[in-house]
This record gives sequence, C-alpha cells and structure tokens, in this order.
Amino acid sequence: MPRPLNIPKRNLPAGAKSRAALPQAQANTQALALVQQGLAAHQQAKFEEAYSLYERALKIQSDNFDALQLLGALLIQTSQFEQAAAVLSKAININPGYAPCHNYRGIALKELKRFDEALVSFEQALSVKPDDIDAHYNRGCTLQELKRLDEAIVSFKQAIALKPDYAEAYNNQGFVLHELQQFDEALISFNQAIHLKAGYAEAYNNLGNTLKALQRLDEALASCDQALAFDPNYVLALNNRGVILQVLKRFEEAIVSFNKAIALHPDYPEAYYNRGIALNELKHLTQALASYEQAIALKPDFIEAHNNRGKVLKELGRLDEALASYNMAIAISPKHPDAYSNRGFIFQEMKCLGDALASYEQAITLKPDYTEALWNKALALLLTGNFTLGWPLYEQRWDNKTLELKKRIVPQPLWLGVEPLNGKTILLHAEQGFGDTIQFCRYAKLVSELGARVILEAPSALMPLLKGLEGVDVLIQVHQPLPDFDYHCPLLSLPLAFKTTVQTIPGSGPYLKADQAKLSVWKDKLGKKIRPRIGLVWSGNPKHKNDTNRSMTLQQLQVCLPGGYDYISLHKEVRTSDQEILDNQVAIRTFSHELNDFSDTAALCELMDVVISVDTSVAHLASALGKETWVLLPYAPDWRWLLDRQDSPWYQSVRVYRQDEQRDWNNVLISVAADLTKRLATFGFDSASSTN
Repeated sequence: MPRPLNIPKRNLPAGAKSRAALPQAQANTQALALVQQGLAAHQQAKFEEAYSLYERALKIQSDNFDALQLLGALLIQTSQFEQAAAVLSKAININPGYAPCHNYRGIALKELKRFDEALVSFEQALSVKPDDIDAHYNRGCTLQELKRLDEAIVSFKQAIALKPDYAEAYNNQGFVLHELQQFDEALISFNQAIHLKAGYAEAYNNLGNTLKALQRLDEALASCDQALAFDPNYVLALNNRGVILQVLKRFEEAIVSFNKAIALHPDYPEAYYNRGIALNELKHLTQALASYEQAIALKPDFIEAHNNRGKVLKELGRLDEALASYNMAIAISPKHPDAYSNRGFIFQEMKCLGDALASYEQAITLKPDYTEALWNKALALLLTGNFTLGWPLYEQRWDNKTLELKKRIVPQPLWLGVEPLNGKTILLHAEQGFGDTIQFCRYAKLVSELGARVILEAPSALMPLLKGLEGVDVLIQVHQPLPDFDYHCPLLSLPLAFKTTVQTIPGSGPYLKADQAKLSVWKDKLGKKIRPRIGLVWSGNPKHKNDTNRSMTLQQLQVCLPGGYDYISLHKEVRTSDQEILDNQVAIRTFSHELNDFSDTAALCELMDVVISVDTSVAHLASALGKETWVLLPYAPDWRWLLDRQDSPWYQSVRVYRQDEQRDWNNVLISVAADLTKRLATFGFDSASSTN
C-alpha cells in the first residue's frame, strides 16, 4: 500500500503566498518583482518559467527567503528532491521559524529515503507550529517507513484530531494498523476514509488487503473491484486483485489481472512475480520461469523471485540451475532461511546429503522454529538411515503447513513410548496415505505385546484388508464413534515410540493376508493360468507432490515388457491417456472397475507371481502380503527406501530398481526387462516361444 505525502501540486499553501506577497524589507524592487512573477507562473503550473524566475531573483539576492522556499516547493513538485533539500536548508538557515519550510524539507528527505533526517525536519516543523496538520501526517508516514509503527499511529491520530475529515490520515492509519495485525481496527479506519472521501480508490484497495488477511476473500475481491471501478488503471489494485484470486485458486483470472497491471506498468516486478506464482500453480512451468526472470531483471535483488525461480527449475529437472538460483538468493540475503532450506532440498535431490543437512542446519540456525526445514532435515536423516535423529524431527510434520496434515485433537494423552501400557487401551490412528497405513500398521503387534488393548482406526478402503491384523483388538473406521481409550498414537509416530533403527525394523515378513473368499472370486475372474502372471502399477496419485518423478506412462512401461507373461494391471484408477492405450491393446488385462477396495487388490496381488510397481500403496500392499515385489524408484527416492540398496529392510520380499544419474526410466526398464526374461525360464517359458 502506498503512503501518500501531502506534496503541494498546483496550489501552494497559503503561507507561501503571503510570504511572497510581503517580501523582506531589504529585498530590492527587481528581486521582488521576479519572485511575484515566479509565483504567478508557479500557480499556473508553468514550472520551467517559475524555476527560471526564482533563479533570477536569487542571482540578484541570494538570501531571498521567499525565492528559496518557493523554489524548494517547486523542486519537490518536479521530483528534484536532492536539490529541493539543499535549497530548503538554505531557506531554513535564513528563517528557521517558518514551519512549512521544515515540512517541505522533510518531504524531500523522505523521498530520498533519508528517513531519520526527514523525521527531524517534521519534528522541527512541529516545534515551530505544534498544530501543523501536514507535519503530523508526514511524521506518521516517516515513522511508518522506519517501522516505528506505534509512534506512527500516534502521529496520524494527532493529525485526525486537528482535522477530523482527514481521509488520507485515516487511510494511512489503517495501513499501519494492518501491519500491526490489528485488522479489525484497520477495517474501521479504511471505512472511515472511504466515508470521508468519495471514490477513494486507494482506501478501497487497502480495505481489500485487510479483508484478505481476515480470510473474507469474497469481500476482499469486491473491495478491489470497487477500487478499480473508480480507477480502472490502478495498477496496485490490479495486482492485489490477482493475489486474492490466487488465494481463491482462480488462477486463470489472476493471470488476467496481473497481465493488465503489467500492460499498464511494464516495469512492475511484483506483478511479474505474482504472475509467476499463478502460472506455476497451473503447471505452466516455462512461462512461470520467464515471469520470475522478468521480475529479477527489473529488480535484481528480488530474493523471493530468485527463490521461486529455483522451485520452478527444480520442477523442470534443471537442478544445477535451481541450485544457482538459491545460491544467488543467499548471496543477496545471507540471512534468508527459505533459500537455505530450498537449497538443502536441491542437494537432497542430488543425493548430496551432507550438503543438504548443512543447508537445513543454516536455515534452522537463522529460524529455530522453521518447521519446513526441520521436516526436510528429518527426511534427509531418515533417507540416510539415521533413524535415531530422524524420528524425533519427523514429528515436525504436524506443524509443517505445506503438508496440510491435521493433528488429532483428543483429550487423552499422546503416547510416544514412555508410559507403561499394561492394562491400558490405546488408539492407533492412520494419518497419511494408504501406503503409510499399510507400512506402519505392523506396529500394532508390538503395542499389543506391551499389554495394551489396541484400537486401530483406518480409512474405509482399508477396513476389509486390515481385519484380522495381528495385535488389533478393535478395528474402527475413520469418522465413526470411538470406544473409550487411555492413550493415542498416530501410526507414523510408532517408530519413534519404539526407537526403531534400520536393524530393529519389525515385521519385515508377511503381516497381511488376502481374504480367502476374495481369492476365490478373483481366481475365477482371471481364468485358467497358462502363463506366469505379472501385476503392474506404473503410476500413482497424480496429486502427489512428487508424482512427476515417481510415475511413468503406460507407453513407457509397455514397450519394455517381454513376451511370455500374462500382464495384469493392478490399477483401480487409470489416467485418461493410459486408458486409451489399455482400450486398444490386449497385452495387459485390466479390472479397474471391479476393484472395490484394497481387499480386492490384495487378492489380485496374491494371485500374481511378481508385482512390479512404482512407489505407490500397491507396492506396500504386495510387499506386506509377502509377494515378490519389484519396486521402481526415481533417482531421489522417498526416505523409506533408503539409498543405494537393492533390498528393503521394511519388506523381505522387495527388490528395488533405481534410476541412475540420468533421472529417467530407461535404465530401470532395461533391467526389469532383462530380469523378466531371465525369470521366465524358471517357469518353463521363454520370450522367443511365447507371445502375449
């Protein structure tokens, strides 16, 4: 929000007129005439003519106060602030008792961003004239720049007390109240400014910002629209309108608003930056990158733009450039924790874990409560197998807003392995994805062995699968009424409670079973087995933040599958582009519309000879059933798969295939194809004699 100053425009203050009309006695007739002619031209906005006349008067009489103070005012009006400050200082030396001169010099110094000196000037004006309304107002604006916000409020209130209809003072008072996060009071101030000044576009825009802060988004948007109704070319309101539309997730409309702002003001870096955010949300990554780079070109020290540029480059897989962007942000602002945290994540993607941990540490040193950096550090530690340090930090997930996890609020205490459970009842509850629940439900047995009665709360899709899970006394569906219990624990906090290390991971053998009735049904659906069966999962949830890296297309997978096998899709949901391929081929059978829940998928997995899956819930399901499972991983894997291993300490039946430094699926699929061909011989088939 701008902080307007009362810079005189066409009409000079009355005090300046009277002093010009009554020149000092010692001024000669010629100087007096030139000053009067200059004033007349000045009042008609003939600034060049007025400037020339004042200069001529000063050549005749260099200490002519009226010529100096009027010239100072003119220089402010024409944005020549350095000269204005110098000229007004001369005038003040001649007559320090004239308050407007101190006020004007303060304005010039403020425009030069010499805020401490400007404040002195405004206070000198007030020492001469304590009821100088403009000096109180301008002092408030300067204190605002100096972030002395409480003092700024006092100055605006003094200006308002002297001039109760001072709309601009109400507007700026509202701005300071907003910065102090006193949003309700800010609303009152902005509304008063609007009441006093019809068509006050700036106050409507500022009101919109405060309504946005209060999450009253529809009202905020309406307020920005009102500002633009009064001033369609109000660039700041166009930008703020776009930001509100972003919060409403109306990204296309936001881009339209930012584009209008940029068309009116092509050198407005914030509009380019905000447009980059909207384009990134729409996954128009190349355009987002260009927008951030335009913002940086206009404002080279725009650290947020450097930071977001790095994020886009990461998504584009241009990690070296992303790293350079974060390094630039850090060079600009060595105390910017976001840049360190994001740089750490790039190092993590590069599997430079030592550098990643060092960057996270720098971020945390700068901001000890930086939950995102603490969370990323936890993931890096777990990825390296340092579970001792990793599990405690993993608890930061609840405070990391980017994860959007909802912490369970119940009156019973959280159990993290300290209190004895013998004779107690504990609620274990699912908290993240289906795969997480499948992986960590194994801990129910360990909790039960401590003497506890175990209640397991799970999503509806997993309920049939988890029936009979060892260690569970009561299985209950999410959102259903809970029986009494003494303690609770989220499933992914159980490794911390049991102080799990890589060497002490429990239950790596089969701990889930397929339903016998479902097995019978699916045997009939599959028909007589004439070839070895391979279950396939090539993509996961498209909304997963790492989907681009962890999923592949069916087309990529299909071309690498050797003959001789009966390939079965284990997907319940298939992406549109993949469905078109499935519909037009016979090599892979699919039953997606018949998979009602995970008990169906478990039965289908049980009937496979090998399950081949990218990192999804089905990979965990097949592994928990004890089926031979080949897991295909991106170069930078999820923490649970650790680094540089072909096996998994979490599942005995897993074989891991990892991308190489090229970060594509070619090497993985070549290895899978070769191993499938070798494996075929163990079933008495070979790819040369068998086709699909």
